[in-house]
Amino acid sequence: MAHLRAPTRRERQREATYDEIVTVSAALLAEGADLSLRAVAARMGMTAPALYRYVSNYQELVDLVAFELDKAATAAWAEAASRFSEEDPAARLTVACARFRQWALAKPREFALIFANPIAEADTERRELLTLATSGHYFTDLMWQIWELYQFPFPALDDLDPVIREAVLDPLIPAKSDHIPREDRGLLWIYMRAWSALYGVVTLESTGHCDPRVIESGQLFRATILDWLEPLGLRHERDRLTAILDEELARP
Repeated sequence: MAHLRAPTRRERQREATYDEIVTVSAALLAEGADLSLRAVAARMGMTAPALYRYVSNYQELVDLVAFELDKAATAAWAEAASRFSEEDPAARLTVACARFRQWALAKPREFALIFANPIAEADTERRELLTLATSGHYFTDLMWQIWELYQFPFPALDDLDPVIREAVLDPLIPAKSDHIPREDRGLLWIYMRAWSALYGVVTLESTGHCDPRVIESGQLFRATILDWLEPLGLRHERDRLTAILDEELARP
């Protein structure tokens, strides 16, 4: 049996430096400070040129930090949702959506960096990272599991607008699709619409572009989630999932 090569000391040090870059960047965001190569280097006790050996420009810094923060946040949502069994993806998705919102409200600058930060350059590596986003895979994997259990309807390819048909046949979204037969790719349109609904309401709340009373009550978010139960074949689970959602929304 082949053995994996142990990382060298230099490789371990390099990975540790990347971890520190992410930790320092997250601290700057939490403090309300500007995120910049100069600020990160100063906090790490490095010169800016020394930091360039790890991230050569601001876009690369954003790419690295956004990907790692998304990965860490998703792990936390998944852990919270794991109180329900793997055989209950609907409950897991309900919890994860609520925790996603809670995180976005508590850490609006991290949310903005990951989900509301525009891609400045056409050839940035982040265009590839977007299709590998941990959170996107987590949410769409749960939706796939829900579909396997409940077989909710989705549009046929011929019923989709040509642009949408092209998008689901050659998707540029963070979702596994190779296992979905070509004729069933209309399911990806459900993925896109559901994510747009979740992302849309959470963005409005996290950025404060919503009546503060509505944000505090959680009622817009609650209504958005409940509106999606029927399209996902979960109408008969409404009472149970509503109770789970309300429990999550009541958390401090």
